[in-house]
Amino acid sequence: VQLVESGGGLVQPGGSLRLSCAVSGFTFNSFVITWYRQAPGKERESVATTTRAGGTPTYADSVRGRFSISRDNAKSTAYLQMNSLKPEDTAVYYCRATRPGSPPLTYWGQGTQVTVSS
Repeated sequence: VQLVESGGGLVQPGGSLRLSCAVSGFTFNSFVITWYRQAPGKERESVATTTRAGGTPTYADSVRGRFSISRDNAKSTAYLQMNSLKPEDTAVYYCRATRPGSPPLTYWGQGTQVTVSS
């Protein structure tokens, strides 16, 4: 099982990045995908979630209107489009895959660094 995030980097305030989460080793469309982030000295927080069928996503208040989560089940990949980035968006971004059930399954990626700075 692998979740590999990519697309992070250094960007100026107001800029954009698109993160990808490429999945292998399990049936992607059976899993809910959530992007999390963790800034230095802070707890990991949920940023955005997409359902298994790519239905209506949910967002943290801090990113709503600026970030957009999507998924391509044919490519087993989830995305996080981040626009109007702010310095407070600086964090390591992780993707998590969860499948409710018995037993529930949860997998994490290794994270990708996003730094917003001028």
